[in-house]
Amino acid sequence: MSRGNPKTRQVWPGLVMVRIERVRKQKPNRAQRVAERLKTELMEFLLRGGLREPALESAYVTGVAVTDDLRHARIYFRLTQPEVDAKDRNAACSALERASGYLRRELSPRLQLKYMPDFKFFWDDAFDRGARVDAVLAEIEGGHAEKAEKDESDEGER
Repeated sequence: MSRGNPKTRQVWPGLVMVRIERVRKQKPNRAQRVAERLKTELMEFLLRGGLREPALESAYVTGVAVTDDLRHARIYFRLTQPEVDAKDRNAACSALERASGYLRRELSPRLQLKYMPDFKFFWDDAFDRGARVDAVLAEIEGGHAEKAEKDESDEGER
């Protein structure tokens, strides 16, 4: 007796059985596969020293996002230096923008796509945001510890 929702089935009055379907991992779509391949190829190219730009000596790719039509790619990068100021960031970003045509031409035979996506480079600030969150959490934890110590000392005086 199947009524209403096809995922449920009434066995006898008052008892309902629910059919549990297996959850399958979603197969990555083509844009995700191209983005991952583009990231690895671009990293290999940068690590081999394919660009002789001094601002890009310590650059590495942290992520790539490609649109579904494979026409545009957002490439996120960082520098290996621990402290990077805005000047270095902007210099690296502009150097990558200047080299985007060369990068497309060099990577095109390796990726074998009908259309090579246009590259747009962005500074990956996820690490900076994570460090700020850690600092705020440490500050909050420090405030709680000071408050707990103050409460303990107040109780000891009574």
